[in-house]
Amino acid sequence: MLYVGIDLGTSAVKLLLMDAGGEIKKVVSRSYDISFPHTGWAEQNPEDWFDSSMDALKELLADEDKRQVAGISFGGQMHGLVTLDQEDRVIRPAILWNDGRTGKETEYLNSVIGKERLSAYTANIAFAGFTAPKILWMQEHEPELWGRVCKIMLPKDYMAYRMSGTFCTDYSDASGTLLLDVKNRRWSEEMLAVCRITEQMLPKLYESYEVVGNLKADIAEMLGLTTDVKIIAGAGDNAAAAIGTGTVGEGKCNLSLGTSGTVFVSSRQFGVDNNNALHSFAHADGGWHLMGCMLSAASCNMWWMNDILKTSDYAEEQAGIRKLGENPVYVLP
Repeated sequence: MLYVGIDLGTSAVKLLLMDAGGEIKKVVSRSYDISFPHTGWAEQNPEDWFDSSMDALKELLADEDKRQVAGISFGGQMHGLVTLDQEDRVIRPAILWNDGRTGKETEYLNSVIGKERLSAYTANIAFAGFTAPKILWMQEHEPELWGRVCKIMLPKDYMAYRMSGTFCTDYSDASGTLLLDVKNRRWSEEMLAVCRITEQMLPKLYESYEVVGNLKADIAEMLGLTTDVKIIAGAGDNAAAAIGTGTVGEGKCNLSLGTSGTVFVSSRQFGVDNNNALHSFAHADGGWHLMGCMLSAASCNMWWMNDILKTSDYAEEQAGIRKLGENPVYVLP
C-alpha cells in the first residue's frame, strides 16, 4: 500500500509518497505566494494551497498504481486563521502565523483577561501569532466579514475539509489557537466566551493519527483515486516533525533550526512551566509537549554570513569552530 503526506508550509507545499515499509518513493513540491498588504501583515489565499496540492498530487502519483493509495494525511503551518461562510466559501485571505497585526488584541488578552486566567483556561498565554487574537482583530476591524463567518479552521484543516468534507482538526494544531483546553483535550468554554464564538464554529477534535473520513468522490475522480482512500487528521508542523525524529513519549527532545528555531520536549504527562515561557501543547503521539520558539534562528546565521562576512561558503567559514560556547559573544535577535 501507498501513503501520501502533505506538508503545508508557509512558502510551499511538499508532498511525499511512502510505502508501507516506510520507504520514500517520491517527493514533489509547489511554491505559492505570501501577500504583505500592510507592514507587519502576512496573508495567503487558501485556494492556492488547494490548487497547488492537487497539481502536486497528480505529479506525485503519475507513475504509480493509484489503487494502492490507502491514506492521505497532513502536517502544516500552525495558528493561521481560515474563515468560511455558510456556503463554504473563503471569506478573506488567511491570516498567517507570522502576521503581526494583533498587538492590541494580544495585550488585551494578556493584561485584561490576564495571563493567569489564560493559562488556567488553555495552559498558554497570548502571542500575536496565535489564532484567538486574530479572531478578535477581525471582529473589531472587519465586522461585516466577521458577520458571515460560519466555520473557523487552521490551514492544514482546510485541506482536510476540501478533501474529505469533514470539519476537523487535531489536538496538536488546535493547541496553538489559544482556544483549546490543552490539559483536558477539549475546546475551552471560557475562551469561546472571551472570543464571542460558539463551539459549532470550530472543528471537531481528533488525535493526529485518527481517520476523519474518506476521500470525496469529486476529488477522487480528479486524481484518479478511489473513495476508499482514508483521510487522517494529521498534526501541526512541529509535532509532525517530532514524530519523524522519534521525539515521542517521555523526556525526548529535539532542536529544530530553520528560519525560526524550536526546542521541543515530549512528555506523557501534562505540564506547564511556572512562567508560561514555553508553549504547553498536545502532542501528535497522544501525549503532550513543551516547546520554546524563536522567530529568528538560522536566519540570523544567514544574515551574519551573507551581509556581514560577505560569504556564501558557510562550511568553510565555520570549519574552525570546534566547540560551541567558548566565545563569550552572544547575539540576541
